[in-house]
This record gives sequence, structure tokens and C-alpha cells, in this order.
Amino acid sequence: MLKRVFVAPDPGRVRLRFAARAVLGIGLAVAVCGLAGHSLAGAVTGGLAALLALFTVADATVRGQAVTTALLPVVGVPVLAAAAELHDVPVARDLAFLAVVGAGVYARRWGPRGHSLGVFAFMTFFVAQFLHATPARLPELYTAVLLSVLSAAVVRFGLWCYERRLPPAAVPAPAAGSGLARVTTRQAVQATAGAGFALVVGQLVSGQRWYWAVGATWWIFVNTASRGETLVRGFRRVLGTVIGICLGFLVAVPVHGAPLPTAVLVAVAVFGIFYTAALSYTWMMLWVTLLAELLYGLLGVLTPGLLALRLAETGVGAAGAALAVALLLPVTTHATTDAWIQRALRCVHACTAEAAARLAGSATADPAPRVAELEQLLGRVRLSLAPLVHPLNPMPARKARARRVLALLDDCAREIRGLVAIAADPEASHDARLAAACWRVETAVEALTAGRAEPLHHPAEPPAEPALAHLHGVERALADLAEPLRAPSGSRLVGA
Repeated sequence: MLKRVFVAPDPGRVRLRFAARAVLGIGLAVAVCGLAGHSLAGAVTGGLAALLALFTVADATVRGQAVTTALLPVVGVPVLAAAAELHDVPVARDLAFLAVVGAGVYARRWGPRGHSLGVFAFMTFFVAQFLHATPARLPELYTAVLLSVLSAAVVRFGLWCYERRLPPAAVPAPAAGSGLARVTTRQAVQATAGAGFALVVGQLVSGQRWYWAVGATWWIFVNTASRGETLVRGFRRVLGTVIGICLGFLVAVPVHGAPLPTAVLVAVAVFGIFYTAALSYTWMMLWVTLLAELLYGLLGVLTPGLLALRLAETGVGAAGAALAVALLLPVTTHATTDAWIQRALRCVHACTAEAAARLAGSATADPAPRVAELEQLLGRVRLSLAPLVHPLNPMPARKARARRVLALLDDCAREIRGLVAIAADPEASHDARLAAACWRVETAVEALTAGRAEPLHHPAEPPAEPALAHLHGVERALADLAEPLRAPSGSRLVGA
């Protein structure tokens, strides 16, 4: 876990810029709320709105990101109004919260924009519970949300829009199917049921902080697509919370809401959330927990007992998510893993074809977007295989196969990055053997994705020509992938 954070590569320092921009954007939002005369509750609301605007919006293009950011208040303000108006009507408030949970998860069927708006809607209702918002405070909270989203947009699209110099982000296509055959529909049902369990049990644990349990259930379902992924994410959330609480005893409790050190530590926590989010959910939850502790310190209610209560509520939320995915319309890990691996393999072929066309002199061929897409797909493969490679997985043979698949797919990606780097060199010359090598890669990918039983042959020793050497490396990795992907049914990693 330590190595994943401190040794993981950061090509183009994208994660570093992502985290630094978040600190700047959220800092500006809080400053603007302060200049507008808002109370501490208004500043907290504004800061969290800016955090969500900078964290959750992930459309493929800058234009799409700007549109989604503009739509956030359109979703958030009505939800905030409903949460405040129902503050003193517990049954109606709880039913409305569950409806927001279900609608927020179901909205993922419309891709990144639906996901972002669903998260913002949920967190707006959550923040209203966090601050015990009432109708009298709505004007201030409305203004805080609007000013903060605008501040985040100024930083993201004006002062520091580094995405304009990057290839468009690869966004996985929305899940196919209809009705309960669609993964997002099943997850909406599961998340609502899990949140209902968390809400009821969470209120038995604490009548004031019950929403922590619902929040834990919600975030465990984010960016997961199978039963195994959800269970692993729940484990990591609890682990990150435990570590964050331990850190809170050392940092947040001694500070006890002192303004200057708390502001510095909040900035560090925000940076940590954004920098580690793509690497380790455990580390991200550590920083989220520390941020919550610091905010409670500012509000003057942070105590060791509150930290213990947060851990208990997180456990309730994780249990709710686990029960929901295990008992209600489960989506198997194997089905999800198979789909992502097949998409990654097809992208491998697309990358090699684009690079070969570029080397052949095509002015329109551009492998860079395909490579970015491959990186995104490999991230999804790692997420879907996480349950199989988890240390607590009791099936060592399947764990070894999953690790072998990940290693070989990483080998493919490494060779393709080398090939694309050569193709980007205007002095690179075309070799007639590239077409034959690309054809062999296509044949290997077709055999693997179709589950055909014919053997894949290892290529001969690679030639000295660099582009061909990288293509031969891809061929070798694909040939080696045949064994773990075509395991006997009793120990099969993925379905054919």
C-alpha cells in the first residue's frame, strides 16, 4: 500500500497538478465565502461544493466538463432545499434521502455526467445532515454553493486548465442492457437497500450521526461494478477510516479547531485526497477521515468518543453494502472482469494499428488517444480483479492467475508506450514487416476475446529495429495470456 502511493509513476505530473489545483480552487471558494460574510457553516458548505466540482467532474472533453460543472447547482440546490425543509420530519427526510441514493446511482447509466450529478446530489443532502441545515439557513447555503462552484470553475477552466494540453480522456461506454440486466439499475436497487439498512441501524447507533453510515454505503458503491469490487472497497473503506482515526488522535484532537493550524492541515488533507484517489482507496479514505475530523474540530464538537462513533457508523455502512450486493441482484466478479479484459485487449490491437499507420506515413493516424484509453481500461481491469488478488482471497490458484493477467497486460501497455514514442518521432522510418506484425497482434486478440482454443505461437527473437521489437513484445505477452485466460472451468479466472 505504501509503495503504491510513494513509488507509483505520475506521467506528466497529472496527479500532482490535479491535487495542487484542488487546494487552490477550494481555498479560493472558502475565501470568497468568507468575503461574502458567510458563517462557518456556509464556508464549509462552499468548500465541500468546490471539492466535489473539482473531484467528481470527469467528462472526456473540457467543454463537457464545463457543462457538467454548470449543471451541479441545478441538481444541488433543489436537493439542499428538500433536505432543509424536511429537517424536522424524520420519516419523510429518510425516504427522501433513500430516493436521492437510488436516483444518484441510477444516473450512472448516462455516463460521467450522470455520475457527477448523482454524487453532487447525494453529497448535498449529506452536507445538510452534517450541518443540521434548516430552512432559515437556505439563502446563505444557496449562495455558498453558487459562489463556490463558480470559484472552482474559474480555477479549473480559467487559471489552470491543464487538460487543454492533454489528449481527451478515455471514458468507458455506459453499461449496456435494459431493466435489471443493466448493471447501473441493479446497483441502484442494491445501493438503496444497503442505504436503508445503514440508515435504520445507524440511527440505532446514534440519533445524530446516523448519516455517516449512509455515506459509507454510498461511497462504497461508487466506481464499482460487481459484488467482489464492492466488498473489497468496503474493506478498504473501513481500513482507511481506522488509520485516519488513529492519525486524528495524533493530529486533529490536539489542534482542537485552532484556525491557522487547522487551515494548513485541511489543505494537506485535500491534497492527499486528490493525489491518492487514483492509487489507493485506503489512502484516500485516510485523508477523507482526517478532513472530517478537522471540520468537526472547527465546529467545536471533536472528541475521542466522536471518532469511535465514526468508526462504528462506517462499519454499519460497510455491512449494509456487503449485505446488499451479496443477497440482492448480485453482479458476479467474473462477468465484469471478462468484459473489461476483452475491451483492454481490443484496445491493444487498436493502439498497435494506429502506431503502425503513423509509422507508415499516415497524417491522420494518432495513437495517443488510444494509449490514454488503454490506461483507463487497465485501471478498470485492476479494479475488477482487486477481489481476486486481495490478500484475504482464500483461492491461491485463482489469485496467481489474476496476478499473471495483470502483469502481462502491463507488459502489453509498456511495449505499446514504447511503440507510440517511436511513432511520434518524425524521423522514424517505416518497415514493411510492421504490417505483418500488426496482423499477428490482431489475430491473437481475436483468438483471446473469442475464447478460441487454437494455440498462440510465441514470436521469434525480436529484431534490432525498435518498433518491431516493441510489437514482438506485445505478441509475446498476448501469447502468454492464453494460459491464464483459458484455465479449466474449475479454476477459471474469467468466463469465455
